[in-house]
Amino acid sequence: MTTAAALAKFATDTRFEHLPPRAVEHAKCSVASTIASAAMGRDIDSAKAFREMARERGGTADATIWFDGGPKLPVMDAARTNAIMSDSAASDDSDLAAHAHLGTVTCTAAIAMGERQRASGRDVLAAIVVGYEIGNRIGKHIKPAEAGFHPGVITIFSATVAAGKLMKLNGEQMTQAIALAATSIGGSRVAADMSCAREYDAALSSMLAVTAAMAAAKGFTTETKIMEMPRGYFEVFKGHDLEGVTRGLGESWGIIEDLAIKLMPGAWVNHALAEAAWTCAAEGDIKPHEVDRIAVQTRRSVRHLLYHPTDLTGVAHSLPYMVAASVVDRTYSWQHVTPAKFRDPVIGALQDKVVGTEEPSPYAHRGGGTVTITTKNGRSYSQTFEAPRGSGPRGIKWADISAKYRALTPMGGLSQQKIDQSLGVVQRFEETQNVSALTDLLRV
Repeated sequence: MTTAAALAKFATDTRFEHLPPRAVEHAKCSVASTIASAAMGRDIDSAKAFREMARERGGTADATIWFDGGPKLPVMDAARTNAIMSDSAASDDSDLAAHAHLGTVTCTAAIAMGERQRASGRDVLAAIVVGYEIGNRIGKHIKPAEAGFHPGVITIFSATVAAGKLMKLNGEQMTQAIALAATSIGGSRVAADMSCAREYDAALSSMLAVTAAMAAAKGFTTETKIMEMPRGYFEVFKGHDLEGVTRGLGESWGIIEDLAIKLMPGAWVNHALAEAAWTCAAEGDIKPHEVDRIAVQTRRSVRHLLYHPTDLTGVAHSLPYMVAASVVDRTYSWQHVTPAKFRDPVIGALQDKVVGTEEPSPYAHRGGGTVTITTKNGRSYSQTFEAPRGSGPRGIKWADISAKYRALTPMGGLSQQKIDQSLGVVQRFEETQNVSALTDLLRV
């Protein structure tokens, strides 16, 4: 049995009743986070461009574009537009093991396809959990960045499986869908780190995932040994331990262990460091003018630290900015991606005192790290977090997810009544008979 076939069998055989309750809860958290992040990204130029393209093209009324008042559009257009809104704000969730935004493309593809198929909340949640599992497993065993690719090459698998599961593909069709996903998307890592290419990749991943599932349903076939064959997917993307991808399927769940909901904007690898910085500042009652040096021990190479960002993309990837802002304000949250903050002269001056250490953090692979602040009078305060808040290792709390949802969804134009109602639907999504009960509330 090929890798694609083994994954397809697991995907088609697994039912909602087989899923651990915590996996289902984390799937609901990912849905809420994805919607909230999309609200924040709604009016970003890249998202507006995709929304306009979708409207201009029109087509079959399959699914809803969130935070929009226009007609429903084809499932592919809805999935890609919602995905780019969520990813563009740099506030969507991440996977600690695959180092990719699995939640964004999985949730947007699943909700769009669920709307098209008139699926229940249970069906959509099962599709998200199972799709996430397959993306997580593949992602843990490849290193696309070493080949110059963005993690979009991982996310397409979770979204393809989620869409295919909602379409009720059989084993052979799901095998073909997974194989088609493996040949569908690339994306430059360096471009994604420096520009709007990041969200462009997310949009394509969600759209091409739906395309792969729909093509497989129509009988389209490809080489199903694409994972393991010479010059195939694993060889190209620096894979290792291919057998580990299918070993112990169903014994553990990536969405439980590795999901990281962003409780602040920006690259997830910086979140634990930001928290460590504001914890040190509060513990020592440190004022910005008292700081002599801020040492950060993380996964990032010292030479890759980005100072003095001037736009959202830069802010999202700037560890010195996040750490400096955290020390100044003793918190880091959604308001820190605004020009008023990243142009703040106090934060700007403090960034120059942030230095990296040559030794990587032992917790770097989970987004953890250490911050040590030394003051001019010789005091020193240090704090380590092994993973970011809102992640599987530290626990995901509905209070945090609800706070994020309520903070960001007003940016999408939702009324307070719709915010309350839609959050309630997500929290009880397994009771929802039709996913449109949610998407109808996301229209403005």
